[in-house]
Amino acid sequence: MLSSSNSNPNPNPNPNPNPSQFVEHVVLFKVKPDADPSVVNAMFSKLNGLNSLDPVLHLKAGQIARTGSSPLYFTHMLHSRHRTKTDLGSYADHPAHISVVTSYGRTIVDDIMAVDWMSDDITGSMIVPPGSVLRVTFLKLKEGVEESGKNEILGVVKGIKEKFPSIKQLTVGENFSPGRAKGFSIGSIAVFKCATELDALDLESELANEQKAFLDGILAFDFVLPSVYVETK
Repeated sequence: MLSSSNSNPNPNPNPNPNPSQFVEHVVLFKVKPDADPSVVNAMFSKLNGLNSLDPVLHLKAGQIARTGSSPLYFTHMLHSRHRTKTDLGSYADHPAHISVVTSYGRTIVDDIMAVDWMSDDITGSMIVPPGSVLRVTFLKLKEGVEESGKNEILGVVKGIKEKFPSIKQLTVGENFSPGRAKGFSIGSIAVFKCATELDALDLESELANEQKAFLDGILAFDFVLPSVYVETK
């Protein structure tokens, strides 16, 4: 779930790096403000070490860079990619993952949320390149929004790549794990080469007023990957 080591070689050298469909898994953490920094670093180092597990295609965890105009509530994030929902479940149930959660998460984390979605709309490798910046966006639909309204929102989010060619990868999908999502039902990740390229992207401004009427909330934040790390997936 969390970690922050910069080098995590994987013993499995030849998994398919671009499956036709894959799972995006994003976990947000609110670390206690009085948590010992050395313990926080240890937790995220252990989380990043989970990248070596067989069910994991890609995993990086660390501190959130910013949350736009929103107050900084969540402080850290884990992003991982998996071939299937079964692989995601195997990762979640793996003893190494459970050990991190029980050893650290329950003592220094105040709150947590997670959003998972299937996506097959991707260009390039499943492994996000070092130094990249992720703009992660979660959308909460109002109760009673019809399928047509939801599809309008999905269409707008999927269409931003055409308007912003600096987006290297874009994945969008409906959350299939509502239990920890705090009501957010759509997730998206836009991958940029560097932070300066995402300053112009404001998903809320891309939504027409009638589309905004379908929404009960937008949560957007950035996550910067280390400029140097090793992944041998």
